[in-house]
Amino acid sequence: MSYVKKLKCLLCGKEYTSKEVKYNCPQCGDEGILEVIYDYSGIKKDFNPVILEKNKEFSMWRYLPLLPIDDPTKIGPLKVGWTPLYEAKRIREDLGMPNFWIKDDGRNPTASLKDRPSALAVVKAQELGEEIVTCASTGNAASSLAGAAASVGLKSYIFVPQTAPAAKIAQLLVFGATVFAVRGSYDKAFDLSIEATREFGWYNRNTAFNPYMVEGKKTVALEIIEQMNFDVPDYLFVPVGDGCIISGVAKAYKEVFSLGFITHLPKLVAVQAEGCKPIVDAVNGDGKVKFVEPNTIADSIAVGIPRNRLMAVRDVKESKGFGVAVSDKEILEAIRYLGVKQGIFAEPAGAAAFAGMLKALKEGIISKKDKVVVLITGNGLKDVESAKKAGGEALVIDPCLEAVKEVIKKHIKEDEQL
Repeated sequence: MSYVKKLKCLLCGKEYTSKEVKYNCPQCGDEGILEVIYDYSGIKKDFNPVILEKNKEFSMWRYLPLLPIDDPTKIGPLKVGWTPLYEAKRIREDLGMPNFWIKDDGRNPTASLKDRPSALAVVKAQELGEEIVTCASTGNAASSLAGAAASVGLKSYIFVPQTAPAAKIAQLLVFGATVFAVRGSYDKAFDLSIEATREFGWYNRNTAFNPYMVEGKKTVALEIIEQMNFDVPDYLFVPVGDGCIISGVAKAYKEVFSLGFITHLPKLVAVQAEGCKPIVDAVNGDGKVKFVEPNTIADSIAVGIPRNRLMAVRDVKESKGFGVAVSDKEILEAIRYLGVKQGIFAEPAGAAAFAGMLKALKEGIISKKDKVVVLITGNGLKDVESAKKAGGEALVIDPCLEAVKEVIKKHIKEDEQL
């Protein structure tokens, strides 16, 4: 049984039941993002730390009472969630940060955090009797939806910018999706997918259009809370594009706080690329988001018109957090650092959060004593070209031992010079 009580519009405050609306507020249109509100007193009966400890369902669905699912039999077969929270000991030692963790969500079925909302979207589509799902994406949301749809036999129609990384488009095609590579930005693809939804009646999983996507994304933070044994970090660094992930993180902590399982909330840090930082500028400024033309290698957060901007800016400011913008150079350096020091392979958007943490530490905004969690949202195989830029080239040699020895000697000399 779902504990959803109502859906509330962020703009006008009007409330609806889940049966009255499918996407946004009818009164405010596409800008009227709806927030899902639960019956928390009812949830307490089926959800608490003791019950969780006995729960053997190690996936995002272990948090079912806090999710808007009416029919659990529609849950797909892919194992989504319960990704590792690393203590990252080598990085702790290198940076002198004894209280540092990395949540690696690149370990999900299609290698990104977006598997969480897509898994939920596919359940909601089936509950409504839909046979076709759609979304617009820079790549990760698309591949996650296509994979989730394929696992339960739904068709998927996907809109991506033509410039999306080849690896992400390849995933889509392997999952059997019909892929529309749009000549234009992600924002153009987003608008076109909404038009197609209204024209053809497909079920749309777009961020900040479908109100349930934040609910899927919040499960990453529910896991962090539980994996930290209900201890709360001082700062949680999150890469931000549309702003839906950071709102999901905020919602998870606020809900668990309201249930009485934690004593306070973390400060949320929104990290964006310098070439696309509308939300960072808003949270560090007057709260108003100004649209921009994206220019960054971090395609997953290259969103010039962040659709979940109202909720994201509100959530970061309420947490007393802040925003950090990092250069593409800093992102590439973070990709290599994470790989060399911890064996974590992050795509540019995921590595951006770590780069933001390093920058905040260097500038003295956070201290080495703070409890810090960094969220890695996608695997590096999603963008091989950026990975090659970060990691460098392989050493081409002749097939003989002497060639190996020459290279080793050269490297020893270089290390000594350093």
